[in-house]
Amino acid sequence: MFIQSTIQNLKSKIKSYSPLIKATQTGLLLSTGIAGYMSAHTTPRLLVMLAMAGSLFLSISGSTVLNMWWDRDIDAKMRRTQQRPTSSGAVSAQETLRLGLIMSLLGVGWALAIHPLYGLVVFAGLFFDVVIYSMWLKRRTCWGILWGGISGAMPILAGRVLAVGQIELIGLLLAAAVLFWIPTHTLTFSIKFFDDYQAAGVPTFPSTYGLEATRAVIALSSIIAAASIGTAGVMIGVQAGILRLMVVLSSGLLLLSFATVFRPSERINFSLFKYASLYMLASMILLSI
Repeated sequence: MFIQSTIQNLKSKIKSYSPLIKATQTGLLLSTGIAGYMSAHTTPRLLVMLAMAGSLFLSISGSTVLNMWWDRDIDAKMRRTQQRPTSSGAVSAQETLRLGLIMSLLGVGWALAIHPLYGLVVFAGLFFDVVIYSMWLKRRTCWGILWGGISGAMPILAGRVLAVGQIELIGLLLAAAVLFWIPTHTLTFSIKFFDDYQAAGVPTFPSTYGLEATRAVIALSSIIAAASIGTAGVMIGVQAGILRLMVVLSSGLLLLSFATVFRPSERINFSLFKYASLYMLASMILLSI
């Protein structure tokens, strides 16, 4: 009976904790790290890749959990986030903070043990995300998403650094591709949930500069993201067939981005939001081949 009760309690805890890591977002960022490592075209070392994946998963998840802990008050004010474990009270603030710190420390510590420069990049991603973006800038300025974007670009740079042992141009281009992809993803999100952010008092591009300017930023960032990943692909030396597929994917991103400028609608905005995630995941898979 004791063992059965323990197992049930453990299952209940896992069920409560699992939404804290935002599995889809964490998985997407983890895929960029793997793609960054595979882009070096060196012979993959399975144990190194597994260690990298483990350290990135813990670091990314840890930063996400810490963000949930910090934002629990504003999450409670937004309809789309009111049922999160932290804002609904399913998980206490103390539990969330403890879990986030443990995962973050384990992830960064593991990353530093694998390779010091790799670990430094991983730490930078966590620091920019939690301290600079969430704790300092998110509630003060819509430009905080720039630092959130830099944080999101760190996993792919970290993977590249682990493979080549240094920060170089290709790694920076890959990071730029993710950095400028993130506004396409987040700004369409802030348009869709404009009222929620207003209710929580979180400044966004739409509330600060208007919808027209926000859509222009989305289009511009999409152009830079597509150019960055295309240039990186050429420099890496990806096969012509894969490069053509990347061009097709980028064309779809650009068409939807420009459609939001010239034919704005809720349907097109939502389509771009969904396509942006598929675009990044597909691009990472192609870079890894």
